[in-house]
Amino acid sequence: MTDYGEEQRNELEALESIYPDSFTVLSESPPSFTITVTSEAGENDETVQATLKFTYSEKYPDEAPLYEIFSQENLEDNDISDILKLLALQAEENLGMVMIFTLVTAVQEKLNEIVDQIKTRREEEKKQKEKEAEEAEKQLFHGTPVTIENFLNWKAKFDAELLEIKKKRMKEEEQAGKNKLSGKQLFETDHNLDTSDIQFLEDAGNNVEVDESLFQEMDDLELEDDEDDPDYNPADPESDSAD
Repeated sequence: MTDYGEEQRNELEALESIYPDSFTVLSESPPSFTITVTSEAGENDETVQATLKFTYSEKYPDEAPLYEIFSQENLEDNDISDILKLLALQAEENLGMVMIFTLVTAVQEKLNEIVDQIKTRREEEKKQKEKEAEEAEKQLFHGTPVTIENFLNWKAKFDAELLEIKKKRMKEEEQAGKNKLSGKQLFETDHNLDTSDIQFLEDAGNNVEVDESLFQEMDDLELEDDEDDPDYNPADPESDSAD
């Protein structure tokens, strides 16, 4: 007759020595414990982690233990689903033998695969972004191929914008014409305008300065006097043109 209790106690002792930093006993009856599994460091030292909870059934290892993911870090929902499927498969294959170490080892390998997948996915995303950037740069140089359809769309949009600009300008000019006063309206609305010129002359009357040197320079000019001409006859208009 199999002593299940003895086999379970022996496995617990072995697990505690194998995983001294990640093995934690939760209860003794029924025996329940957790083991934290961490992947190898990936890109930028990123890791994924899962804490597995196991509970022995009464007839373990002839019956599979109860298991669940107690907590996790950086795992997606589909990753968790894959790990639970893996545990079910491994438990089924190892019935009749103590199997916790085998289950934990399988999860460890799965976590390493997930880290590799994350790295591959990020590399693909990086390449995709680089490709999109190159395509965008080519688009800047080559522009959009002109077709009849996109030209007509552009022209319709351009004509609509131009029409709006013209309407706005006409409205502004119309408004400006309404607000502009004629000369008559200015004099009718501002009575100071009809006396402004007179007032200006009165204010400037005593302040007009004359440059006397201009007249002195005129005295220096040698001007010919008709009376000095011996042939000049003031009574004869043709005497001046006889010369």
